[in-house]
Amino acid sequence: MQPITTNEQFQEIIASEQPIIVKFYAGWCPDCTRMNMFIDPIIEEYKQYAWYEINRDDFPELAEKYQVLGIPSLLIFKNGEKLAHLHSANAKSPQDVTEFLNAQA
Repeated sequence: MQPITTNEQFQEIIASEQPIIVKFYAGWCPDCTRMNMFIDPIIEEYKQYAWYEINRDDFPELAEKYQVLGIPSLLIFKNGEKLAHLHSANAKSPQDVTEFLNAQA
């Protein structure tokens, strides 16, 4: 996952015509660390998405705008619009993430 480090970069990335997944996370979040342990094979399997991550604590206004109330959250964007959102409560396992991605197909 490529890091997003500025608001401008975030806006540019989500404006893509290719579907984009942005993971909102925080360094202190144990569920985020757990997701990092299982996400790489999922990224390999779902190459139709470009994968990015953004630290929710560095961009609270973006987290609020896109209703990221828990972390980690996976949001799918295309052409600047949020198409789907996997909330943290449903992002605890590889199965949760793959079921979410399969439902978007």
